[in-house]
Amino acid sequence: MTDTVLHIPTLVTERLTLRAPRAADMDAYAAFRASDQMRHLDGPASRAAAWEHLAGVAGQWLLRGYGRWIVTMTGDDAPLGVVGIYHPEDWPEPEIGWSVTAAAEGRGIAREAALATREYAYRVLGWTTIASFIAAGNTRSEALAQRLDCTPDGVFPHAEYGDMTIWRHPAPEVAA
Repeated sequence: MTDTVLHIPTLVTERLTLRAPRAADMDAYAAFRASDQMRHLDGPASRAAAWEHLAGVAGQWLLRGYGRWIVTMTGDDAPLGVVGIYHPEDWPEPEIGWSVTAAAEGRGIAREAALATREYAYRVLGWTTIASFIAAGNTRSEALAQRLDCTPDGVFPHAEYGDMTIWRHPAPEVAA
């Protein structure tokens, strides 16, 4: 039997570092998951639920070989959110997901991190398509999907979140 070694790559953009989650992120992450910003994403959540979620962020890398990163400003290790490839068991395909703190909103951080994620999916993983699933009423995420040049591509009916619009990202040759 071969042991699985977990390696979560670090991505660096013009302003951001997308890195592996750490136990030291817990206080900031618990505060974020307890905030009203989580209303579209199964929250607000308790500290215990936030821990399970943070462990899931790290664990998806082990189980799927891709996942989400903690987003920070380069040179400042304070977590500003989670962005990357999300693929729970009941999702029809992987998606680029983003959720950022109130301090990160309106600064282009989610967009920059989502673009880095899309490039990673296409260049490193070799994928030819990827989507983002956005819950009804999440107008900020819909606006970001439009700024990422995504187009509506049907509806994903989810038992817990309701109908979510599938936003298809441009193909690699178009997105480049």
